[in-house]
Amino acid sequence: MKISIITAFPDLVRSYLATSILGRAVASEKLSAEVIDIREFAHNAYGQIDDYCYGSGGMMLMAEPLAEALRLVSEDTKPYVIYPSPQGVHLYQEMVEDLSRKDHLVIVCGHYEGIDERFIDRYVDAEISLGDFVLTGGEMPAMAIVDAVSRLIPGVVGNEASVTNDSFYSGLLDTPHYTRPAVWQGECVPEVLTNGNAKVIENWRKRRSVERTLKRRPDLAARAGIIPWLTGGAYVMETHYPVLDKRGEKSAAAITGMDLHDIARACRTYGIKKYLLVTPLAQQREMARRIAKHWTDGWGAKYNPDRREAFAVLKIFASVQKAIEWVREKEKREPFKIVTTAKKNSHAVHWLTLKRDILQNDRSPIFIFGTGWGLHDDVMNMADAVMTPISGGNDGWNHLSVRSAVSITLDRFFGRR
Repeated sequence: MKISIITAFPDLVRSYLATSILGRAVASEKLSAEVIDIREFAHNAYGQIDDYCYGSGGMMLMAEPLAEALRLVSEDTKPYVIYPSPQGVHLYQEMVEDLSRKDHLVIVCGHYEGIDERFIDRYVDAEISLGDFVLTGGEMPAMAIVDAVSRLIPGVVGNEASVTNDSFYSGLLDTPHYTRPAVWQGECVPEVLTNGNAKVIENWRKRRSVERTLKRRPDLAARAGIIPWLTGGAYVMETHYPVLDKRGEKSAAAITGMDLHDIARACRTYGIKKYLLVTPLAQQREMARRIAKHWTDGWGAKYNPDRREAFAVLKIFASVQKAIEWVREKEKREPFKIVTTAKKNSHAVHWLTLKRDILQNDRSPIFIFGTGWGLHDDVMNMADAVMTPISGGNDGWNHLSVRSAVSITLDRFFGRR
């Protein structure tokens, strides 16, 4: 990857690029970085690169020296041009990841009042801000962007696990860290970190990460895939009895092959431990078993190994109670039963509140989905929580297929950003 920085203060940027991890990355050619002095493109003997703003205001950088500098670094490639500006989009981790996949970044550092708007309109691909405050120049934001982007380039950071475990990259904030001495000013390093039990340490760090995130940045939970942070598993239940028919009476709904295929694939994608299929009808259970067997043990398993993995998460039960008992036995604790509905419910809880609850209390959730015209009260009354309906447009229309509802729900809770 190549990064070019156009600046009026080249020594400031060069000294930063020559230091620590960035310096080693440049020296080992894992990162190509060049600094271009705008003053080399001045059009008079005074090296003038700035002038007064029209109308009112202070000094700002002129368009032509910037354009000539950009043309120089664009001779071989068409770069992606960034202008650090307090008026830009706030920098966030996903944007950093997108930038790290560019072949050539050019960062244009403004100064004083900034740079001529005509240059921005013609050449700049993205204006990026570090926050709602103003600096005297763009050099510090440029260095922050370079640092954030470069550490995602393979080989720049020696221990790549430290990148994937960092705050924001994994979705939640990082865990607390300690170093020697073990006792400092009367405070000890947590004993769990000194006992040498790697599994216990890993679980401790996950729980501290969850606690820190929910205390300091609860908003981050919305875009975090929470499976890695739970000590137990998560489950999906597709219920075909007891459900409602069109008249609102207790009924049993038929199983469809399309639901089996799509829900199994969604569960496998999002790390669900088991997809629990519930029907009291023996013929329906047998049909589901035959379909699953074809893909797990029959010709389908060889034809499509991915589908084999998906159907491996399927487990079939004759009743909701038996499915819950099975999960209770597997998890060695009471599962957290969440029922879903397309109807308004006075006791419903928003999905994000439920997600934070699952994280904070380290629960093993079962998401219970109804078929037909929705779950019967016999199942609704078993629930620990009712989730608010999935909503889309403003007219209140809500008639998703069960497989669509499952996929949307799993992405909200377990999708990674």
